[in-house]
Amino acid sequence: MKAEKRFEILSAAAGIIRERRFELAAWQTVEVGKTRREAIADVDEAIDHIMYYSIGALGLDKRRPTEKTLGEINDAYYRPRGPGAVIAPWNFPLAILAGMTCASLAAGNTVVVKPSSSSAVIASLFVDILVEAGVPDGAVNFLPGSGDLLGPVLIGHPKTAFVAFTGSWDVGASIVEAASMKNPGRKGFIKVVAEMGGKNAVIIDESADLDETVAGVLHSAFGFGGQKCSACSRVIVLNAVYNQFVERLVDAANSLVLGPPSNPETFYGPLIDEVAKKKAESYIEAGMNGVTPLLVRNDVPAEGHYVAPAIFGDVSPDHKIAREEIFSPVLSVMRAKDIDHAIDIANDCDYALTGGLYSRTPSSVAKVTDNMEAGNLYINRGITGALVRRQPFGGYKKSGLGGAKAGSWELLRELSVPRAISENIVRHGFSPDLES
Repeated sequence: MKAEKRFEILSAAAGIIRERRFELAAWQTVEVGKTRREAIADVDEAIDHIMYYSIGALGLDKRRPTEKTLGEINDAYYRPRGPGAVIAPWNFPLAILAGMTCASLAAGNTVVVKPSSSSAVIASLFVDILVEAGVPDGAVNFLPGSGDLLGPVLIGHPKTAFVAFTGSWDVGASIVEAASMKNPGRKGFIKVVAEMGGKNAVIIDESADLDETVAGVLHSAFGFGGQKCSACSRVIVLNAVYNQFVERLVDAANSLVLGPPSNPETFYGPLIDEVAKKKAESYIEAGMNGVTPLLVRNDVPAEGHYVAPAIFGDVSPDHKIAREEIFSPVLSVMRAKDIDHAIDIANDCDYALTGGLYSRTPSSVAKVTDNMEAGNLYINRGITGALVRRQPFGGYKKSGLGGAKAGSWELLRELSVPRAISENIVRHGFSPDLES
């Protein structure tokens, strides 16, 4: 199937999602606990991904000259990798799923879609939409179930050409390891595209606008209960403004409304499941030992997996809550002597996904831009909510493979195989019978 036809089908899928926008958002409030605002944003991002990749794939399979040379034609183009596995998370149940799946389809591949067990209903609706839009039989295959059972089968299958994964470091590392192992039936390597976790830091210097800073940190740390790989988990504040910032942040966090995600007033709802709740509570308990609790609320609904925002101050960079990915509304606030010290603290981390800076000092902006380790760096704004194309998303170290980012043209190329063709057009003799 030509790229133009794939564009036509995927554009039709995006159109169906637009028509069913509120239905799909409502399912997210029910299945994964997103608030109305977060759910609508996820559906809109899915549409952006689909349209961006389907447009970007146009011409991907067209031969284009690499260099003009007398007597020779040199062309290059991309061809599909083949069958692949899309292993998607629950926290962006439509946007990430649609992005990885439609980038794969736009590049001409076929896929097996393995969603998180926590968001299988939304995934099934999405696959139904692709079929309704005209995706051919066998091009997209829905396979819900346990990742522990299905993951090894998908990755170990000799016909699997690539894996597109978003999730934790532990699972991502195991996929990379399994994909690199020899398989008697496999004719080459499996291409792995993986986006993993983060322990993201925001630096605040003495020139920061605290009105913007508090609002940005609040949404970055506690939006969707901190269940975003890009969420702010550490705030590193210069001594000169530490007390002012902490006082205002705690007051703001105290005002956050927790409750049913269908309620328009709710800032964030329950965590995804009981396991996530217990994990968050264990980190809060760890923070109560040897760290200054700035805010530990208990005013949560009696039923459901609710965890109130927790903020700890004067956290040592070596403390457990400052080093491990928590994926919950638990925030560590740390002190720094100056901007260089703040950067050192931020970089002393296994992850490098997102980072941020609030400052009105050009030298601070320049230092952080040049030296802070993060795949996505945000200056004077929140560190979540990357937009397709505008902010291609992905990290390195334990946050990813450091390759093509989601929401970029490069992802389509990662999901394709580049080819070069060189033809000598200088004729030696003439054989008209060869065309008969």
